[in-house]
Amino acid sequence: MLSIILILFTSIFFTGIILRTKSITSGRKGPGLMQPIKDVIRLFKKGAIYSETTSIIFRIAPAIYFSTVFMACLVIPFGSYKGIVSFDGDFIFFAYILALGKFFSIISAMDTGSSFEGMGASREALYSMFAEPAFFILIGSFALFTGNTSFHNIFSSLHLGSSITYTLGGLAAFVLIMIAMIENSRMPVDDPKTHLELTMIHEVMILDNSGFDLGLILSTGYLKFAMYGAIIADFFIGGLSFFWAIPLFLIIQIMFAVLVGIIESFMSRFRMNHNPQFILTLSSVSFLIFLGVLLVLDKFV
Repeated sequence: MLSIILILFTSIFFTGIILRTKSITSGRKGPGLMQPIKDVIRLFKKGAIYSETTSIIFRIAPAIYFSTVFMACLVIPFGSYKGIVSFDGDFIFFAYILALGKFFSIISAMDTGSSFEGMGASREALYSMFAEPAFFILIGSFALFTGNTSFHNIFSSLHLGSSITYTLGGLAAFVLIMIAMIENSRMPVDDPKTHLELTMIHEVMILDNSGFDLGLILSTGYLKFAMYGAIIADFFIGGLSFFWAIPLFLIIQIMFAVLVGIIESFMSRFRMNHNPQFILTLSSVSFLIFLGVLLVLDKFV
């Protein structure tokens, strides 16, 4: 229960910290930390407008997208404390409940009949497909390392006690940060501030969404960022008491948000044909983690 409360709490400030970091690095005052949430609240007060060419899929997709991400958050533990939903193999459920929400967001974009939104949907599907192996190799490696197959048991029994295991934890954090950037269509894969349809991915998919639906999509993105930050924090919280674990969780979330802001301030977006190469590189890094786990467990013959 504590995990979902902390994720919801940090999601309120996460995007605001990113924008604030980007403003400071560019020498601007920028908006306040609560501005993204204020924008979402303003959208929630507005009605949605639907095109005559759309079907029921377009209307229900934002709610399903939000519901799947919220359900995925329920699986995430807080250190050695279980999430609300916990069972053996729950990381597979986590991945595919997110895939369900992604599927509905993709077919929702295609449901509009717009060639631009269909183009963005095809890119979104391609990049998500390329990112999936990196996640499964990563979590599967730590499942092998700990001998467990649930998020709770993996994180509660994960002890980083040597230089090799600390290296594995650092590489795992890097892969999860990059996956979070890809899943949220951020730099260097996509630029959330661009308004050129030919180069947009996620932004072009939601051009037809408005009012409450758009607010739901934006708030889902904020929640998804905090969700991946919670997974990264679990790698380092371990069996710490609440007195140390909660501040460490918040510090890691803040550091994650600041890092995202720095990346988006000093990196340019990759060219479209370079994105698949970059995403597949994450699978190579995950495979290095797998080899490191085999080395630690002395599984090499």
